[in-house]
Amino acid sequence: MADLEIRNLHVSAEDKQILKGLDLDVSKGEVHALMGPNGSGKSTLANAIMGHPSLEVTEGEVHLLGEDVTETAPEERARAGLFMAFQYPVAIPGVTVAKYLRMAVNAHREARGESEIKLKEFRKVTEAAMELMDIPREFSSRYLNDGFSGGEKKRMEILQLAMLQPQLAVLDETDSGLDIDALRTVAEGVNRLAGPQMGVLIITHYQRILHLVKPDFVHVMYEGRIVKQGGPELVELLEERGYGWIGEEVEAAAA
Repeated sequence: MADLEIRNLHVSAEDKQILKGLDLDVSKGEVHALMGPNGSGKSTLANAIMGHPSLEVTEGEVHLLGEDVTETAPEERARAGLFMAFQYPVAIPGVTVAKYLRMAVNAHREARGESEIKLKEFRKVTEAAMELMDIPREFSSRYLNDGFSGGEKKRMEILQLAMLQPQLAVLDETDSGLDIDALRTVAEGVNRLAGPQMGVLIITHYQRILHLVKPDFVHVMYEGRIVKQGGPELVELLEERGYGWIGEEVEAAAA
C-alpha cells in the first residue's frame, strides 16, 4: 500500500462535481508532479487531500499511512504527517514566524506523545533549518507573511517543511507568480528535503519548476480525472505540445 492512496475519489463543491473518480498513489522517497490545464481539478484535489471543509467527498477514499482519513479533519491529517503549501499563503499580523513555527512543532510533538520542545533546542533547530534554506535569521522575528513578497511567502513554506519534516508534502502551485530567483529557492528547498522519509506531490500547470525539481512520476489531469501518467519525459512532451492533444485523446477514447 502506498503512503498516500487515493481511490475512485469523487468530490463536489457547491453541488458541482469536480473530481470524477480519481486514483493516485504517492509514497515516501518519491517526487510526483500533477499537471493539467486550468480548471482540470488540480487544486480541488490538493484541498480534498487535506480535508478542506468546503468540499464534499461523494464517493471514494483517501488513505494516509494505512489509515482511512476520508472523513478526518485537516488538523488530524497534518498531525499524522501531511503538509500542504498553499498557492496563496495567509498573512497573520502580530504572530512572529518563530512563534508560529514553535506552535506548529509542538502540535506535532503532542500528536506523537512528546513533550514541548525546549526554547534552546527550538532555536538550534530553527537556525539550522534557516541556514539550510538560506534564510536570514532576522526573518524569524517578522510577522507571519505580513508584507512578505511572493518569494518570501514561498520561502516561509519551505522553512515550515524543513522544520516539520512531514511524511508527505503537497505543494499546490507553489511556483505560481514567482520570479526565477524565488523559483530556484523553492526548488532547491524541495530537492534538499525530498528523500526516503518524505514523499512530494508538486501540483502545477507550468513546466518550469520541473526543470529544477526532477519528478519520478508525472500525472496529467483533465476534467477531474488523471488521464495520462509517465516519467519526466511526459513533462517535455507537454512543453512541446501543450494540453490540447490530451483532450483530443480523451474524447477519442470515449467515442
